[in-house]
Formats: sequence, C-alpha cells, structure tokens
Amino acid sequence: MSLVGLEELRAAQQRIAGVAVRTPLLPCPWASDGARRLWLKPENLQPTGAFKTRGAYNRLAALSEAERARGVVAQSSGNHAQAVAYAAGLLGIKAVVVMPDTSPAVKVENTRSFGAEVILVAPDERDTLPARLAAEHGYVWVPPYDDPYIVAGQGTVGLEIGEDAPDELDTVLVPVSGGGLISGVAAALKLTCPGVRVIGVEPELAADAQESLRRGQLTVWPTADTYRTIADGLRTPSVGELPFEHLQAYVDDIVTVSEQEIRDTVALLARRGRLVAEPSGAVAPAAYFHRAGELDGRVFAAVVSGGNVEPKLLADLLQA
Repeated sequence: MSLVGLEELRAAQQRIAGVAVRTPLLPCPWASDGARRLWLKPENLQPTGAFKTRGAYNRLAALSEAERARGVVAQSSGNHAQAVAYAAGLLGIKAVVVMPDTSPAVKVENTRSFGAEVILVAPDERDTLPARLAAEHGYVWVPPYDDPYIVAGQGTVGLEIGEDAPDELDTVLVPVSGGGLISGVAAALKLTCPGVRVIGVEPELAADAQESLRRGQLTVWPTADTYRTIADGLRTPSVGELPFEHLQAYVDDIVTVSEQEIRDTVALLARRGRLVAEPSGAVAPAAYFHRAGELDGRVFAAVVSGGNVEPKLLADLLQA
C-alpha cells in the first residue's frame, strides 16, 4: 500500500472546503502549568459533531456518477455513521449504515436524521455485514478508516494544525481507534512540520494500536475487551492495514489513559474549556493532563475528536 502524500492531502482540503468546518486552534491558558502549554483542536464543532465529516465527504465526493448511483454502505459505532449519512445527503446518494446495537442512542438517532438507513447488529457483526450487503446490492463500501481517501480527509486536521500552530509547537496528541485520523494527521504534520512529534492516545482497555506499534506487528484485540471502555468511538479491535503503515512511518509513540482519567477530562473540558467532548474526544487531552511523565514536550496541541455524548452520561460526568 502507498502512504498518503501531500498531493492527496491538499486535494482533500480543497474537496471538503465549505462542507467541513475549518476548526480553530484554541489556546488554553487555564491548562498551562508553567512548563507546558496546551492548544485544543475542537473537532466536536463539525456539522456532525466529529472529525469524521472530513473523511466521509472526501470519499463520497470522489465517487464517479456510476458509483454514486449504486449507493453506499458503511459500518460505524456512530461518528463515521453520521458523517457518511450527512455527506450522502448533501450529494444525493443512498446510504445504508451498519451500527452495533451498543451504539449510543444519540448517534443512532442522528444518523437516521441525516437520511441514512440504519441496521443495528451485534458488535461482532459490525465489520462483516457491510461486505455482504455490498455484494448483494452493489453498494460501494465506505470503510471508516482503511481507505486512502478517508485517511487524506482526516489528514486535513493535521494540515490546519500545521498552518495555525505557534512556532514553538513540538507535540501533537491524537486519539487512535481504527487509525484513520492519526494516520492522516501524522502524515500531514511530518510532511509539513517535520520537527513536530505525533503521539497517539488510546484507552488502557482498548490499547491494540499501542501494542501493534511497539511489537511492529498488527495486533487484534477481542471485541469483548475493547468494548469495556467508555470511549465508544475507540473500541475497534485493531487499526486498519493502511493506517498501520502510516503509524509505523510517522507516529512517534502511543500512550494510554485510564477510564477515570477519560471521565475526569470530559468534565474538565466542559467546565474550563467550554467544550462538550464525548469520552472518545477527551482521550487526547487526557494524556496532556494525566500522562505528563510519558510525554516529552512543552507546547502541545490535542485533538478533541468529537462531542456526540449522551446527555445523561455528560450530566453524570459533570456531577462526579
């Protein structure tokens, strides 16, 4: 497989302009400890509440007219689902989305509200049913991360960080699930700001990517293990094959955070940052607040990847 290059990243940036929001890089003086500073990239401000809008629109907009006429099928725990449904609606494409029956209700409802047909299945079936539906109905399969157009679309987050960051920026923290986001961000930053370190962040209960990167071999975790984490968007059993190549080429390290640290960071971002982050979206900043000893750096940017959190869960985390 070929790594996504600067040409593909720039093309994605042009393709999604006017659809995905160019989110700001927010300074966080309240997070400074005298030795370190933090900037946040609030992808929870996207039209569908997460960065996935970028990759999904880039993939669908690049389809031929014949492919658009066939319709698309995708699988997702929620944020890719909403993004595909939203992009398909803008482009007039039929969308079918397979979601695990453990998905937060707010993500299921939002996906349907954008016009997609939603099929709920057991978690183990999420990644196998789309292939069957594509074969039976002729749909174009739009995977959540193992696709160069998806990687390039998500990589526009990295292009924007590089363009907006202070000169002193030395470390960027990115959540890891299937690997599409960190692959694109790492490629963009290493190709435009080669001195910046890119660190992935995962829940301790779904740390397959950390194990894969450190072993130098793609590792799969059982679904029963990854589904223990509150970060429902980061429960994939392994990173994709294309993302794994990007991790090996561009990512400096991957660290993990605990469930309590994720919960605490959701509340902290709401109270001090005025940002609504779902648990998956709080994982990267959680590393800044709770893993300082594992991170070499003075000026950080952390991606808040999404804000599609159940209202009751958010209320519980704020009251804790």
